[in-house]
Amino acid sequence: MEMEFKRKLPTPLEIKEQFPLSAEIERLKVQRDQSLKDIFEGKDGRLILLIGPCSADNEDAVLDYLDRLRKAAERVADKLFIVPRIYTNKPRTIGAGYKGMLHQPDPEQGTDMLKGIIAIRELHTRAARETGFTCADEMLYPENHRYLSDLLAYVAVGARSVEDQQHRLTASGLGIPAGMKNPTGGDLTVMMNSIIAAQSGHTFLYRGWEVQTKGNPYAHGILRGYVDKFGRNMPNYHYEDLRHVLELYHEREFENPAVIVDTNHSNSGKEYIEQIRISKDVVHSCRMSGDIRRLVKGLMIESYIEDGAQKIGSHCYGKSITDPCLGWDKTQRLICELAEAW
Repeated sequence: MEMEFKRKLPTPLEIKEQFPLSAEIERLKVQRDQSLKDIFEGKDGRLILLIGPCSADNEDAVLDYLDRLRKAAERVADKLFIVPRIYTNKPRTIGAGYKGMLHQPDPEQGTDMLKGIIAIRELHTRAARETGFTCADEMLYPENHRYLSDLLAYVAVGARSVEDQQHRLTASGLGIPAGMKNPTGGDLTVMMNSIIAAQSGHTFLYRGWEVQTKGNPYAHGILRGYVDKFGRNMPNYHYEDLRHVLELYHEREFENPAVIVDTNHSNSGKEYIEQIRISKDVVHSCRMSGDIRRLVKGLMIESYIEDGAQKIGSHCYGKSITDPCLGWDKTQRLICELAEAW
């Protein structure tokens, strides 16, 4: 086998025992989990904002951002429920480049998976302890989820992972909302099939165990746009797109149709400033139709302290080293405007 086994890493249980959570954080997670479930069940009419950096590359800057976000969240708590993005795993289209804090706690240093596991747990723990947020992360590697399973409020399954069987089956046993993105090619039947799979119970192999799940009723779709056969970015957030998704849900007789709209990626053509217009467009669609308002549970927005993006090593504090993000001033204004319009 052409694979070097470097070292055996601690199990999630060992890491949790080494870095336990306080009773206060455990209570916080229960409360926030229930709020999210109430929104997905239609008992709470607030709009979810999954918002934050494209990648969590710097602990100090991320916590600085979250502290600003906390103050903004308090002002709009009656209209918006904010779940920060702390994305510590980053998919790479051709496998090259920064893969996130899990791989590289310091983006300018080499890979160290053990330090990475500890770093991501510490970051999510500090977020809960210091800002009162339980956060979202991408489930890029299903077998790694349990390192953070007692901390996360929300999980996204990416456009490149959504057709993978292990992602779908693992999502069925998470116990928190799991967003299944439409694939990069845009086929919504793939997304719908992944939701059906994640909402169903399964028996499968996970981390060396035979496990059984009951299904995750909070699995739902994320619309992120797509790339057509000519390489063009094509959006799928418009009123007609949302109406079509609702029809797909009805055809399959889902009990609680739900969608999150990703305002960046192919929906914006990675033009980060377009997230402002797209967010407002989706909210307008919700105001025009009660059915659409019940379908759309939230928005996903990439935002950080500084506008845009930079190359690794440029050392601009609070600026993304992956996809470009909205800066804080624009973000703060957008949060207020969305709360006003919702």
